[in-house]
Amino acid sequence: MSQGSTPPWDSRESGDGPDGEVYEWYQRGMALLSSGSPQAASQLLERAADAEPNSRSIREALARAQYDSRRYAEAADSFRRIVDVSPDDDYAHFGLGLSLTRLGEVGQAVEYLAIAVAMRPDVRHYERALRGARATLRARAERHGDPT
Repeated sequence: MSQGSTPPWDSRESGDGPDGEVYEWYQRGMALLSSGSPQAASQLLERAADAEPNSRSIREALARAQYDSRRYAEAADSFRRIVDVSPDDDYAHFGLGLSLTRLGEVGQAVEYLAIAVAMRPDVRHYERALRGARATLRARAERHGDPT
């Protein structure tokens, strides 16, 4: 990219949004996410989510990009929106639980992680995340003199 040019996901050049259609934004966002550029992916996916606010796949990709960008509060909000609309989405419960854990809201996180594990007991990383969150709660309780 030459100095002074804008990247393809940046809408400053045209003033009205990234080139292409919403599906192309989603595809490019996923490619950026896969290539280790979550911040760039989240910028593009935010535009896609604004254009298609009811798209679960775009919202999930956005939540993942936000999480990978360490924007945990935004990721939690995005995952929560999916959970509210699709309470049977185990991955959204898992993502919400992880985001809440990173925000220090471990008690709430355990609830969502437990739901994800109940829905998909075969997914080992769901169970590992739940065990880790529960261990954190136990350690905090012991530190504060509560032997639960």
